[in-house]
Amino acid sequence: MYRMSLFCQFSRLRCWDNLQRDGAVPTFLRPVGFDIMPRSAQGSKPVSDVEPAILTAFILPVIVSLPLIAFGPNMNESALHSAAKNDDVVAIKNLLSKGTPIDARDGSGCTALLVATHGNKINAAKALIEAGADVNAKDNINDSAYLYAGAQGHLDILKMTLAHGADLKSTNRYGGTALIPASERGHVETVRTLIDAGVDVDHVNKLGWTALLEAIILGNGGSQHTRIVRLLVKAGANVSLADRDGVTPLRHARNRVFSEIEKILVAAGAR
Repeated sequence: MYRMSLFCQFSRLRCWDNLQRDGAVPTFLRPVGFDIMPRSAQGSKPVSDVEPAILTAFILPVIVSLPLIAFGPNMNESALHSAAKNDDVVAIKNLLSKGTPIDARDGSGCTALLVATHGNKINAAKALIEAGADVNAKDNINDSAYLYAGAQGHLDILKMTLAHGADLKSTNRYGGTALIPASERGHVETVRTLIDAGVDVDHVNKLGWTALLEAIILGNGGSQHTRIVRLLVKAGANVSLADRDGVTPLRHARNRVFSEIEKILVAAGAR
């Protein structure tokens, strides 16, 4: 039960963030004090009694258009963003040669490079990075090309961002470095790459978790997470650094019956 509450806490945050990132929560949908049953100009006649022609002419088009407004294509998406999304290197180079701003943002704050990273469009990302795109530019929910590539295990793009000035100390919306979600999601080679790059293995995020804790709490105890725990321990992770409730990695491993991970922690002196 203890893990379920931790997982639900984390999942709710991520679900809402994903909805925002994917455009399923339009920014204009905010309370505006609109009376859904307005009165006519006379002050007494309900809107339902107004001439049908008026309803048809003015209200029906608005109702019909709402799905298109809420869920249609991002109207702020530029040609460069579209080219990045489609992995169209020729179009990218053509647009940049005409002076298109390389780090221009769309409605969600994404640069073209971040759009390419979302889709793991390696060729587009390479063209943009080599042309000088900012690998640390963040969108409205604090994702950058570097952070997103690390979290999703997009290793090719991650390596390019590391070679072009990725900020190893930058953090996502949860206050975590790229290493923490990479560890939680079982991206072994990504974890290895980030450790070799020098990311702090004991960084604590807003939830009070390190990469080691997330690998155990949100991992499945299988071969990938076991390898990640081994990599983190070998890199000098503090095996006794507890979460906010005072629960150590070893105790979490034992509660979840992750015997192989437990052995690694015990051998490293975990308490």
